[in-house]
Amino acid sequence: MRVEALTGPALEAALDDVARLRIEVFRAFPYLYDGDLDYERRYLEPYRDSADAILVGAFDGDRLVGAATGTPMQDHAEDFAAAFADSGLDLSTLFYCAESVLLPEYRGRGIGHRFFDLREDHARRLGFARCCFCGVVRPEDHPLRPAGYRPLDAFWRKRGYAKLPGVVAHFAWKDVDQAEETEKPLQFWMRDLRAGAGPVGTGVAQRLASRLPGATQGDPR
Repeated sequence: MRVEALTGPALEAALDDVARLRIEVFRAFPYLYDGDLDYERRYLEPYRDSADAILVGAFDGDRLVGAATGTPMQDHAEDFAAAFADSGLDLSTLFYCAESVLLPEYRGRGIGHRFFDLREDHARRLGFARCCFCGVVRPEDHPLRPAGYRPLDAFWRKRGYAKLPGVVAHFAWKDVDQAEETEKPLQFWMRDLRAGAGPVGTGVAQRLASRLPGATQGDPR
């Protein structure tokens, strides 16, 4: 096994394999994504076109078995501007960690941590102050929720990320058990990359929480 950061032509050459991984891995809960290769290729174009994009690949021999991507948030401004509109955060200071996909048989080996390590290192080299990502929110009683399912919240908090209160994007896709696309909420999480900073930077979470009706300090839901 090897995990390495890819940029430029090496990144572009791997994108079809990333598309196939996304379709396979995201069919599982909580994404339940019924994807197709043509859509995936269009979705991944910003990573091909951005000079500051990164793809971290996990390889078993020559086979790509996991991948994580990232670009400056401004590469996705049209997609996420509404979610951040009331946050007071400058998108130009944010590096966006997008998908992390890894085949089930390769999990539990520390690869997920390496995905974050290499993307955060890349963001620091580019001069970004913060990294963020978003994860789909599903109800506790969702009919396709597997028995014993555990969300990744504890892993993300261990990495130094915290939820951004009220910063939620909405995207539509077709679930594996549905005939039509439906819109889903995706909660943003953020980490301050600067030395000595808290998970989301001094006061950021508190300022955001104070803008939510009925929100209390320390409750980022």
